[in-house]
Amino acid sequence: MNKTPAITVTRLDMQRLERLLDSLDDFGPAAIALQAELDRAEVVGHEEVPAGVVTMNSRVHCREESSGKDYHLTLVYPQDAGGEGKVSILAPVGCALLGLTVGQEIDWPAPGGKQLKLKLLSVEYQPEAAGDYDL
Repeated sequence: MNKTPAITVTRLDMQRLERLLDSLDDFGPAAIALQAELDRAEVVGHEEVPAGVVTMNSRVHCREESSGKDYHLTLVYPQDAGGEGKVSILAPVGCALLGLTVGQEIDWPAPGGKQLKLKLLSVEYQPEAAGDYDL
């Protein structure tokens, strides 16, 4: 079994994500997975989060290790998902990306039950590093 990488979450993201979880009518597997991530996260102020950490509304560059395929994804709230490359925090890969640091890897559950390994290559945009705290 893979060890889950340590993650960092900003206080503001934590508050917003806890409100999201509280608002859900159906607390299903996605919500349970997100709650588990939040429960193990190190929480820091938005001014303390390193630029290489995935926060909400971050745009990231990842590579699926077995195929070498690159992905450019933006981690968003469920209401903002659906556009090209926009991944909901309640999607398995979105939940897994939250709080990761460049160089870390996650298992990405693919359709059909296959597990893919995704490596975070870079954080192309992070709201906190750009001073965009109201996203």
